Amino acid sequence: MKFLIAIEPGTDTTAYGVVVPDLPGCFSAGDTLEEAFDNAREAIDAHCEILAEDSQHLPAPAAMAVHQANPDFVGWVWAMVDVPVESYWGPAEKVNITIPGRTLRRIDEYARAHGQTRSGFLAEAARQAMR
Repeated sequence: MKFLIAIEPGTDTTAYGVVVPDLPGCFSAGDTLEEAFDNAREAIDAHCEILAEDSQHLPAPAAMAVHQANPDFVGWVWAMVDVPVESYWGPAEKVNITIPGRTLRRIDEYARAHGQTRSGFLAEAARQAMR
């Protein structure tokens, strides 16, 4: 699953800070940009594992523009990281569904614009509908 991260640029004396805005309380850092990305993936994985153990669902992601409008993130850099956390909520199952082509294209466009996969978007939409 893809997660949006905000990266606070590091300096000669400070590390890169990383926040995962769609996972409140999930943050990390790294002395190099590569280390910041690796540590962000580890933080997301651990955060999601705890959510699943507590029988909680992933929060619905907000659009990047919503997070970019947050004054706390002025000057930060935005990126996406892929972390395979789906298994924490049970094994994935492949299904065959029928959806009109136009609707499928709109789903794909929306999911891509929000840093999601088609499957991730459909699963989250289903969870939201069943709440």
